[in-house]
Amino acid sequence: MGISHSTARWLAPLSFAVDFAAQTYGMMISSPSMKEVHDANISFFSPQPFFIAGFFMPQQLFQLVWLYRLCRSPSSTSSSTSSVAKPPGSGTFNSDHPGPDNDENDQDVSTMVDFAPYYALGNFCIATWMIFWNQTALRTSNMFVLINTLAQLYYVSTRLPTMNLSSTNSILTHIVAKTFAGIGVLDLLHNTSVAYFDHQMTPSVLTKTLTGIGFASMALGSDWIFGSCLAYDLVALAVGQRQYGNESWGNLLAMYAGGTAVVVGLRNLIQPPYNGRGASGYSSLPSE
Repeated sequence: MGISHSTARWLAPLSFAVDFAAQTYGMMISSPSMKEVHDANISFFSPQPFFIAGFFMPQQLFQLVWLYRLCRSPSSTSSSTSSVAKPPGSGTFNSDHPGPDNDENDQDVSTMVDFAPYYALGNFCIATWMIFWNQTALRTSNMFVLINTLAQLYYVSTRLPTMNLSSTNSILTHIVAKTFAGIGVLDLLHNTSVAYFDHQMTPSVLTKTLTGIGFASMALGSDWIFGSCLAYDLVALAVGQRQYGNESWGNLLAMYAGGTAVVVGLRNLIQPPYNGRGASGYSSLPSE
């Protein structure tokens, strides 16, 4: 799924613009609106909708900064289509940024480029989801949510290198990729439940059990960013279910949220998930 840096520079911003336009239309112009469809189709995984809106706006800001860095960063001298970032010290020489810093700069830019097609796929999927969602074609819309969520989870679990705390590019890529995947988990639960269990407010014992096991399993392998998203998802579901009168299920989801937060906190305190490479890892933007 690799692409060149030059392709990433136009594909990623284009996908952002398409998705942002679609979401704005779906929330503010379309009739029925996205929220009106949400309110008319409630199930046992329906979140409080304002939690989604509260997640959406700061996520867009991080994406804009990430896109700016992607477009302004110098092209990596390593192959931008490689699925594994090259190790520090193995490097090449770049006249724009000579010296040992360049290997790590190349690595972090290569990671941004490697993520770009998954990022674009996600944006195009969610933009298409909006069209079918607002037509109340819930099962069709769910297919695009499924594609997006699985793609983002695949990327953060198999392709994303360890975060370099000394690199702005690395930090931003982790934030964007993991928040994309994190909200994708909530989207998938919500959309699947209303697509196949519309107006069924009482989940089965199996569903309750699998929800707890699933979130606990993801929490065990999560860093602070993705783990916080998982806890946020559960809080959104808990508040929503209590709002819709499903108090006992909402209370259990709140317990899951607390348990997820504890597991993520302990896991990351015992085994810090990030890599600090020192000042040499900082990736600066080229001067005008």
